[in-house]
Amino acid sequence: MLCSTGDAFGLFQILWLGANENALYFHKARMDYVCQAVEPEVIFNSVSPSPCISANAATVWYVVMGNLLKVLTCTDLEQEPNFFLDFENAQPTEAERETWDEVDVVLKDALAILDELQAYKGAGQEIREAIQNPNDEALQDQAWAAVVPLVGKLKKFYEFSQRLEAALHSLLRALTSETYDDPTQHLEREQALAKQFAEILHFTLCFDELKMTNPAIQNDFSYYRRTLSRMRINNVPAEGENEVNNELANRISLFYADATPMLKTLSDGTTKFVSENKNLPIENTTDVLSTMASVCKVMLETPEYRSRFSSEETVSFCLRVMVGVIILYDYVHPVGAFVKSSKIDMKGCIKVLRDQPPNSVEGLLNALRYTTKHLNDESTTKTIKSMLQ
Repeated sequence: MLCSTGDAFGLFQILWLGANENALYFHKARMDYVCQAVEPEVIFNSVSPSPCISANAATVWYVVMGNLLKVLTCTDLEQEPNFFLDFENAQPTEAERETWDEVDVVLKDALAILDELQAYKGAGQEIREAIQNPNDEALQDQAWAAVVPLVGKLKKFYEFSQRLEAALHSLLRALTSETYDDPTQHLEREQALAKQFAEILHFTLCFDELKMTNPAIQNDFSYYRRTLSRMRINNVPAEGENEVNNELANRISLFYADATPMLKTLSDGTTKFVSENKNLPIENTTDVLSTMASVCKVMLETPEYRSRFSSEETVSFCLRVMVGVIILYDYVHPVGAFVKSSKIDMKGCIKVLRDQPPNSVEGLLNALRYTTKHLNDESTTKTIKSMLQ
């Protein structure tokens, strides 16, 4: 596969940092991923000067032209991870078992949380009648009786988000450890943990989709807080106050005020993980995310891998995980997922989505359009923006 002329041109954008008789220091200005041979280094002057240029200039010329040829033939470009991540059957090894067991306890409850959220109908009718008839105590009591158990569910969802963040931290500790040299080795050799990480992302996008399409959640909680405040002013004992005190109500309210509360929990949790592990370079974490996105893309676009999925549900799972990890990367990485230097092949990932039946991925495309952080930045190329229009 040939590289773009823009990639090749990037090799010539050299910052001259200084030179002396024996050595020339330089650093490439962009295209971090283009070629390892143009990392910051000292190039010793071993080239005889030509009649037209100095020895140092000749050295740079040969080095740059050599690397240009490498770029044009793509022999030195960083390769995408090329292995099958078994999302269907991966089982933990002994080394993975402790972390896997810890996370599995959380994931076992995830399906029940989604079922409860999907069945959440709200107390809209009771609330409307109570608001329209403020002097009817019976209707006020009915609305309160309907809302209190629903608030209990909303509290349960919020508390699960805290458990999910803790599980995420456990997985990140394992997948960014020094057990293996790079993220590709971690994901390939710790497939059960990679599968759990994918399941967390899958759950997150499912939860947020359901939440965004259910306005009753915020309406119910807003009514609960207003009524609770009024009861306190009137010194009326409130049954639900024991379950959700004022401090907790504030935190829950902030949680549901976000359009994608679970995704925000994960992005904040990942950022917190990085800040709490100052000896761990941020790249160790973001590279796990970008590698996971690449693995999903490669599996989806490679017939040999895709044919190993036993059902179309696994294809949908893989697509959702790819989008989820892109969004998470875009929040956590300082410059996001859409810049040219991104380690995620955004054009390739969007193309994979576009190649699916249109009705099956519109929600995922919308997630990239509306829930990412850096898509509308000036650094995002027009090509990527147009692909998401």
